[in-house]
Amino acid sequence: MKISKAQIKELRETTGAGILDCRKTLEQTGGDMEKAVAILREKGLAAAAKRSDRETKDGVIDLYSHGNGRVGVMVEVNCETDFVARTDEFRHFVHELALQIAANAPKYLDVPDIPEQVLEEQKTVAAGKAKAEGKPEKVIPKIVEGRLAKFYQDVCLLQQPYIRDEDITVGELFKQIIASTRENIIIRRFARWELGADAE
Repeated sequence: MKISKAQIKELRETTGAGILDCRKTLEQTGGDMEKAVAILREKGLAAAAKRSDRETKDGVIDLYSHGNGRVGVMVEVNCETDFVARTDEFRHFVHELALQIAANAPKYLDVPDIPEQVLEEQKTVAAGKAKAEGKPEKVIPKIVEGRLAKFYQDVCLLQQPYIRDEDITVGELFKQIIASTRENIIIRRFARWELGADAE
């Protein structure tokens, strides 16, 4: 089957993978875009894991103001080299994170960053609600698990659905940029301020 340039371009834009990887994957899947995306995303996970021990001393800080100055975000993302830090692709990714943070107000980067006390409180509240709703005792652990997963989506940046494509999470978008740049990338820190909100 002949793979068109348009198919390669579409797959590249969706996954951030290289041209050759896109062509080979499309040939392998007989032009099936969904299967090709799934394969390349899986490869992206592997690529991200391989690069995770590399040092990240470069990067970008992005500042974003929304709603006529009612919401402000600052995010720092680090990479290995100045070359990648200067690319439009990397800077666009960092800015997209700032937009995501402004829109969805995450408190933590990922699940391991949530304090144990907060997790225990969430579990207790979820179990209490399930009991109050008259759910059978044996299904309560599953209900708690489901409510915790929803809580993670609300408060963890990497667990949130990406604002421009809810079929992927910010974590998947993050792995795509690692696979695409072939560098280790770290979301170092972020902060979000909202006018008039109480300081925590």
